[in-house]
Amino acid sequence: MPPGGAGAPAARGRVLAFDLGERRIGVAVSDSDRLLAMPRGVIERSGDRAADRRAMAGAVTEAAAVEVVVGLPLSLDGSVGAAAQAVLDELAELAAVLGVPVHTVDERYTSVQASRLRRSAEAPLAARPVGAVRDASRARRRPAGARRRGRAALDDSAAAIILQSWLDAGGRPPAGSGRH
Repeated sequence: MPPGGAGAPAARGRVLAFDLGERRIGVAVSDSDRLLAMPRGVIERSGDRAADRRAMAGAVTEAAAVEVVVGLPLSLDGSVGAAAQAVLDELAELAAVLGVPVHTVDERYTSVQASRLRRSAEAPLAARPVGAVRDASRARRRPAGARRRGRAALDDSAAAIILQSWLDAGGRPPAGSGRH
């Protein structure tokens, strides 16, 4: 099915969103009533695009999704730059294996929004007095792998923001987005 799908979006059924990154693919899913988007995790890039497409198709099947939304990283001026073109190229391949309508949504600010949400969620922990932590120097150190887990959390949160914007627009791309 061509990107953008055919006809009007289904009124009910889960929608899956992908935030296509170079190292990870953020995944989010809606409830069947299409009211709420929830982060679902990440798919680590394998270096094999066919394997990555199979993993994404597996996620669609597992979630019983009837549509897919993919973030399109347009340039700040709204034009299609190199990053957006790479997503569009991958989308053409992906749409052929998914078997469900695929839509794009402008994702220019989703990583920034996800980062802000994460920081605000962590703010109460950061505001704790030093005495609340046994060893203040340990409190500042990040455990091995924490940065990687943090980026993964941003990737699936960004996918949830992409999906929520699409859901809030009634299953249509928000203003400034294109349908591809």
